[in-house]
Amino acid sequence: MSWTLTRVGDSALVVAFEQRIDPTINARVVRVARAVQELHHDGVQDVVDSFCAVTVYFKPLHTDVESLARSLEEIAAGETVVREDGVESTPQRMVPVCYGGPHGPDLREVARFGGCSEADVVEHHVSRPYRVYMLGFLPGFAYMGSVHPRIAIPRRSTPRLRVPAGAVGIAGSQTGIYPVTAPGGWHLIGQTPLHTFTLDRADPFLLRSGDIVRFKPIGEEAFRRFVTEE
Repeated sequence: MSWTLTRVGDSALVVAFEQRIDPTINARVVRVARAVQELHHDGVQDVVDSFCAVTVYFKPLHTDVESLARSLEEIAAGETVVREDGVESTPQRMVPVCYGGPHGPDLREVARFGGCSEADVVEHHVSRPYRVYMLGFLPGFAYMGSVHPRIAIPRRSTPRLRVPAGAVGIAGSQTGIYPVTAPGGWHLIGQTPLHTFTLDRADPFLLRSGDIVRFKPIGEEAFRRFVTEE
């Protein structure tokens, strides 16, 4: 698998693979990021994985940059053993979603885009597993793919100023869950009562890169009951 190593400014190195959304490439990214974290290299402050790249942030005055770069090259080239346990064997996480109505104000528009019924949109959305490719935009916002081509509606031309926490949206081939109330331009088809980001947990993030997610439709009563129990 081809890759490049680039220095960005005076405090970051980027290992980049082919620039496309692909589960095989992303799986390699997740494994490389994990291997870098396990190095515990002096001066490294953060390791951030994305769709097809890993960015390593470091303290310029406390880091042997050449040594770090050599380590990254060995990992990217596969010369360093990269642990794969727990990456591809991640259990599927089931996410309940109340579709349509006030929870999914764009469900009808997505159905119109796909030339199908609202029920078909829901069926297409729940019929496949989704890989979490990366977290970004907001704390805990998981970019997941890929949705059925028929419901792969582009982002809204005008973003909303306020999208509620738990809203489930579609933007092109991707689907995602808004972790907090915030502006957003994805088409909203439902809402989950789960908290995908909360500072009350030891680990504030419910989802991580490499996780597999499946959506499960629930009714309004189940949604309200779940919220009350939470």
